[in-house]
Amino acid sequence: MKNNFNTIIVYHSDVPPDATPDELDVLDEAKYIATGLTLLGHKTHVFPFRLNFNSLVQQIEEIKPDAIFNLVESIEADGRLIQIAPSLFDHLKIPYFGCSTDAIILSSNKLFAKLALANSGIPTAKYICLSNINEVEIGKDEKYIFKSVWEHASIGLEENCIRTILDKKELYNYFKTAKDQGKQCFAELFIEGREFNVAMIGSTSNPEALPVAEIQFIDYPEGKPKIVDYKAKWIEDSFEYEHTQRSFDSNSKEKDLCKKMHEISLKCWEVFELNGYARVDFRVDKNGNPFVLEINANPCISPVGGFIAATKQVGYEFSDVLEKIMTETNNKR
Repeated sequence: MKNNFNTIIVYHSDVPPDATPDELDVLDEAKYIATGLTLLGHKTHVFPFRLNFNSLVQQIEEIKPDAIFNLVESIEADGRLIQIAPSLFDHLKIPYFGCSTDAIILSSNKLFAKLALANSGIPTAKYICLSNINEVEIGKDEKYIFKSVWEHASIGLEENCIRTILDKKELYNYFKTAKDQGKQCFAELFIEGREFNVAMIGSTSNPEALPVAEIQFIDYPEGKPKIVDYKAKWIEDSFEYEHTQRSFDSNSKEKDLCKKMHEISLKCWEVFELNGYARVDFRVDKNGNPFVLEINANPCISPVGGFIAATKQVGYEFSDVLEKIMTETNNKR
């Protein structure tokens, strides 16, 4: 054991009895990480993070962990509450692994992230939301993809989320109704092209960009949108799941493009003050121009996930990944 953390609590999102596949995935992730920590010699506890501060504080005071591994993505199935877990750890002055509270807030709210990207000169597709609807010009042939502001893991993302916008008044009413129902959303210009992502690991000042992964859409019929929607991520017997695959071939075949995405990803790491581990998702248009879709603080670390696949490309064992996260990236206020 190379670090000074003896006892570690792994906190994850609470999983309801009727959990969906994306919610259940965090249990596999927590088990995988806890097993890895145990093999490294750490005393490890795994708990769901519930919206009961008295119980949580009592649990932490009884165990007295040296650190916490934060896997909390939502609380009571609401992505807007993602920052509560690291905020509590900050308040209790307990070191935790993964991105800081500030980085999670800025990156998890996709509209905050869009503003930060645009203000930093990082290429990202134009978007329409309640606050800018009167300023954005909509081209007659443009297609837009409708997304949740807070939810990640492709929750709510389907083929019918891509459509043309004909009437701004109708769009305003749609946004307003969604917000009133607690489902804030926005529309982003859909970039026809390819999809990539770059995983990163390290401290705030010393990030490492891992090999670029391309998500390939195999044998998609003409007219079917090539997007990583909910089915492609989570529904194992679906066409979308079976016909999307991850490839790292671009790193040797398209070095200039991959270098550009690495540079942009590292700029995102700096702008969003990321630390621990993160992932930047891209669309690349027909002219080879990359556009940042999302910044993912604390992406899934599961044995079959993209983050671990990227670490394997550079020869990291899982123990190396955990040690790197723990020794370089713990947050302590």
